[in-house]
Amino acid sequence: MIIGIDASRANKNFKTGTEWYSYYLIINLIELDRKNKYILYSDKPLNKAFLNNLNLEKNKHVKVKVLNWPFKYLWTLGRMSLEMVFNRPDVLFIPAHVLPFFFPKKTINTIHDIAFVKNNCLYSQEMSLENSKNSDFWLNFLVKFFTLGRYQFKSTDYLNWSTKFALKRAKKIIAVSNFTKNEILDNYKKINSEKISVVHNGYIDSLYKVIDDKESTEFVFKKYGINYKFFLYVGRLEKKKNIYTLIEAFSIYKENNNSSEKLVLIGSAGHGYDEMKYMIEELGIEEDVIILGWVDEEDLAYIFNKAEVFIFPSLYEGFGIPVIQAMACGAPVLLSDIEVLREVAQEAALFFDCHNSSELSQKMELIQNDKKLKNDLIARGLLRCQNFSWKKCAKETLDVINNL
Repeated sequence: MIIGIDASRANKNFKTGTEWYSYYLIINLIELDRKNKYILYSDKPLNKAFLNNLNLEKNKHVKVKVLNWPFKYLWTLGRMSLEMVFNRPDVLFIPAHVLPFFFPKKTINTIHDIAFVKNNCLYSQEMSLENSKNSDFWLNFLVKFFTLGRYQFKSTDYLNWSTKFALKRAKKIIAVSNFTKNEILDNYKKINSEKISVVHNGYIDSLYKVIDDKESTEFVFKKYGINYKFFLYVGRLEKKKNIYTLIEAFSIYKENNNSSEKLVLIGSAGHGYDEMKYMIEELGIEEDVIILGWVDEEDLAYIFNKAEVFIFPSLYEGFGIPVIQAMACGAPVLLSDIEVLREVAQEAALFFDCHNSSELSQKMELIQNDKKLKNDLIARGLLRCQNFSWKKCAKETLDVINNL
């Protein structure tokens, strides 16, 4: 059997959750399954790190196919659709993006979340082509024309259309949590629940672990200028992640406690980043909020290890990979009380109302002042994270493929 996989998202240099999912799932799938042949489709040559991990000299059952496309957008709907017309694999798996217009009968698409349905205001609407207002105008006109006015050329409309398209046309849907599956069934009424399989995300247990290596830790901390105690957030710096509440809670914590802790924010800038920086300035805590931006994954585990508390204040998630990474590194976790994070962390975390910065501040103070609670959270987290791995994710995904 020939299995084709869209590897374009896994090939990005700066990855977020869905791209990491695609990256590690592909690597673990081809290691696990040597009976089938794999074709990895990409819009550009694979980067060095990806190629090294794929180990194509060893994995002869894997082929990389670069599908060149002259335009900045619509590679999947354009170029990949053409590939599916003329060179169709037996199975097509889309782990982190939209289906092409044409595809094999046996096609699987992973849907990570449908936050855009309930939290439309938390998304940027921009889908600009080279900052050309003229191009935007005509593309918006064409989209409205061909969809009879149902959609416009904006990100949330694209997400909504692509999700409906996948749910209707794909043979099987993978949801990364029971929460995401239930959200899909609640919002897209005609979908048969048996069409959706739940396969949880994983983490790299060889990387994210308790580290007792002082020399390497000192090297990493010197690299990023970290020489202080800190609360930690890891994830995209955007409205959906509720960074504003975290910053306000940290400001309250600093006012109420004569303490030296800082707040370290790690992640790429997203929608609402400028407002976040303005808020930090308005609260007068610029010296205490450290924005590291993108951090090499090899360094991230060391930072997790030394965090006083890992805080994840997100308003909406499909899963929340940084939560299990933090637990695996022995960090106590403090999470927003939303259904999906209850599913992932269960009893291994302390929860707070994601709309209440005062409560979050109180919980931060509680963990810092109660060593027994802190150690209990660490112990529970180390046990809970053992339920997740990319190997397990790959095995369950392969089961979905083989059962088509």
